Amino acid sequence: MKKILIIFIAITSLATAQKKDIALEEIWNGSFSTERMNSLNSMNGDFYSLLNFDRNTRSTTVDKYSYATLEKVETIVNSKDLSEINYFESYAFNNDETKLLLGVDEESIYRHSSLGIFYVYDLASKSLQLIDKEKIQEPTFSPDSKKVAFAKNNNIFIKNLETNEVIQITSDGKKNEIINGICDWVYEEEFSFVRAFEWSADSKNIAFLRFDETEVPTFSMDIVGNELYPTQQVFKYPKAGEKNSIVTLNIYNVSAGKTTKIDLGNYEYIPRIKWTNNPDILSVITLNRHQNDLKLVAVNAVNFTSKILLNEVDKAFVEIQDNLTFLTDNSFIWTSEKDGFNHIYHYSKEGKLLNQVTKGNWEVTNFFGINEKSKTIYYQSVEDGGINRTVYSIKLNGTAKKRLTNASGTNNAAFSKNLNYFINTFSDANTPPVYTLHQSNGNQLKEILNNNKLSEKLASYNTSSKEFFVLNTKNGDFNAWMLKPANFDANKKYPLFMTQYSGPGSQSVSNTWNSSNDYWYQHLAEKGYIIVCVDGRGTGFKGADFKKVTYKELGKYEVEDQIESAKELGKRSYVDANEIGIWGWSYGGFMSANCLFKGNDVFKMAIAVAPVTSWRFYDSIYTERYMQTPQENPSGYDENSPLNFANFLKGDFLLVHGSGDDNVHVQNTMRLTNALVEANKPFDLAIYPDRNHGIYSGKNTRLHLYQKMTRFIEENLIRKTTNTEL
Repeated sequence: MKKILIIFIAITSLATAQKKDIALEEIWNGSFSTERMNSLNSMNGDFYSLLNFDRNTRSTTVDKYSYATLEKVETIVNSKDLSEINYFESYAFNNDETKLLLGVDEESIYRHSSLGIFYVYDLASKSLQLIDKEKIQEPTFSPDSKKVAFAKNNNIFIKNLETNEVIQITSDGKKNEIINGICDWVYEEEFSFVRAFEWSADSKNIAFLRFDETEVPTFSMDIVGNELYPTQQVFKYPKAGEKNSIVTLNIYNVSAGKTTKIDLGNYEYIPRIKWTNNPDILSVITLNRHQNDLKLVAVNAVNFTSKILLNEVDKAFVEIQDNLTFLTDNSFIWTSEKDGFNHIYHYSKEGKLLNQVTKGNWEVTNFFGINEKSKTIYYQSVEDGGINRTVYSIKLNGTAKKRLTNASGTNNAAFSKNLNYFINTFSDANTPPVYTLHQSNGNQLKEILNNNKLSEKLASYNTSSKEFFVLNTKNGDFNAWMLKPANFDANKKYPLFMTQYSGPGSQSVSNTWNSSNDYWYQHLAEKGYIIVCVDGRGTGFKGADFKKVTYKELGKYEVEDQIESAKELGKRSYVDANEIGIWGWSYGGFMSANCLFKGNDVFKMAIAVAPVTSWRFYDSIYTERYMQTPQENPSGYDENSPLNFANFLKGDFLLVHGSGDDNVHVQNTMRLTNALVEANKPFDLAIYPDRNHGIYSGKNTRLHLYQKMTRFIEENLIRKTTNTEL
């Protein structure tokens, strides 16, 4: 028996030795990238379009495909046929799909915003019409396709496509003072939208937001650049407790050329505006500063009166969502977690609750649409387990629920406009993305695209499968995953390296395909580390109470949970409890610093990348949603700030930041650096000049960062070769 066992171990070791380990260079040079469908856009009828790039001709095309056959029907436009431009980077149709907006020479501003040169392409005449010689933002067709509205230099303009005339509808726009039709920095970052103007369905009115950020404090960053002297980037950034932009709603009547300011009563934020199916009625969402009192308001564009349709109040905060959908009769679909879990509701046009469509101790994670003829709603949820995503249908009255995707993992549907078909993207921890075509009843017609070549390629590498499990701690039961070395030996002890994000409503433990970091974890596992991720209290998709327990105490319960999780994992025979490290980025960096300081008897080392080190330094909308203001809740801010626990540092600490981070400012790292210096604590520091929050721009930036972090782990989490007791 012993000989057989020895032979089996020898064969297994030989097979493992014949495979390659994942190299860091491969992770960042695209070696493991997945095939995907680019810029999928559902068209009228049973068609969709894709943005395709031909490497041989260096040309871009918009191609039309049939949902029924998946065959290409036609090439709508090819850049090689356009004399004015060599390529285009983006496209958008008008309502009847007779025209296209084509964007070229686009440049990023912040996370979601960009500038570019835009043309209107007419499909019939195959001609291009330049919208403006300068770079503009958010060009948008009017519903009748006769005009394009756009923003430039903080003002809104309308171009008449028939006469080529341009009308400027606002004139007071000024950098760092007044913004018309485009969101300010904090709205873009925290409410996730840029274009703050909307055409009415009859093309007669444009509703827009005006941001007066004159009184908002200014933040400046030095940009090192390549010249003799550095420059400065200066922008308005409201930190927690400071003044926000004064935001007002306006409606511009195109024919009258007149703008009317709308009275919405008392509010702090206007996070969404959307015209209803009645072209005279605009819906507006307002929030108070604490973000726990939300109102859905109907505004009449004829007499400019307003009426509250819905009012949600919460003891902590109310989430903003994008699922508001108006039906033909102007009744509407709404999602809310008011019963403790995020679910779908149906309201009349007057705001009367007609029905709670979905119910249960699980969350709706996406709303895809409603077929009014069959009264069928399509949605995504975690009914198949909190780490999975599954597509379902249900009748508007809450009956006849049906599961439309069978595989357990992450399913995401892209429905046709008429909701007859959907393209499902499926992946799990062991399966790279697979695209399949389905009828809306769930019937799978055919596979469109898979990543079998990537799977075959990865078969030649030493990799391990994620093990999903529930970790039981004294603070609760938490979803987790573990990655062990491919040649794992339960009789040995391994150093443990923990990864997490932990931010409110987030999820790091999910049954989905690899991100770049997952390949890094595979790289570390083959070096002899066990990698674990735990989603503690405050994370998402387990109900409102689980998520909102951290309210007013960011960094308290989440840190306790990571420390307790490390202790529990350290009890396992194959984990070396003296060799435990943790890392994180952004909120995760805030967490890893706190874990090392407060859990200095548990964690031996930590890496914090772009961390918040005091919530006093972060923006108003995000921070106050969870913490209220520093003036109201000083202890919540200070008792969980790494700045106040720097003297607790015992282990090894690597602190990393990009100096051009407009989101989590490098000020956070500099202040923590000062605190560590004053406490006379040794640590390692890496500053990446001019890099933003993602620290990725520039040649080899990401590779350099991950090489640095890998070396730091190897130097400070020691891999031992001694066996445990047999």
